[in-house]
Amino acid sequence: MRDFGFFVALRHAARLCVALAALTIGGLETAAQAQQVGTATGLRVPRYVSLKSDRVNLREGPSKDHRTSWIFQRAGLPVEITAEFEIWRRIRDSEGSEGWVLHSLLSGRRTALVAPWKKAETFALRRTPSESAEVVARLQSGVISNVKSCDGAWCRIVGDGYDGFLQQPNLWGVYPDEKLP
Repeated sequence: MRDFGFFVALRHAARLCVALAALTIGGLETAAQAQQVGTATGLRVPRYVSLKSDRVNLREGPSKDHRTSWIFQRAGLPVEITAEFEIWRRIRDSEGSEGWVLHSLLSGRRTALVAPWKKAETFALRRTPSESAEVVARLQSGVISNVKSCDGAWCRIVGDGYDGFLQQPNLWGVYPDEKLP
């Protein structure tokens, strides 16, 4: 009977080792996914960029043979690249729409939307990155701004007639805690 108990314990130990290995590998995959790079550029994926043109066709697949599912009509709009295939980039906008665009229609210039998920609200733009700093402007939800820098908590944004700091969680186009020089 002792031998049978030994084998049962051994089987449980083996299952535990397999489970721990799976968890470890799963953790490594998650870390690897966070550090993925695009096959065409070698740049990090996902990453934010902006639209270069006032007319950008969003296609269902990575070729001109695929149907156009949407037409963006706003140069400077921030989008997130989620995949690369040759000269095509899979992008997602702030509303979650996804599709493929030619890489030549995208710019590395960083822009951001002011809290597009908080419709009809305004946000205080501060002179310095502090909640107690002077308010230099109030920006409506959905305003597109150029991102000049981010420290992980605040971003300096600039647009027509304004220049100041907004808390980073109120921007779509920069990642939480992302630092930009």
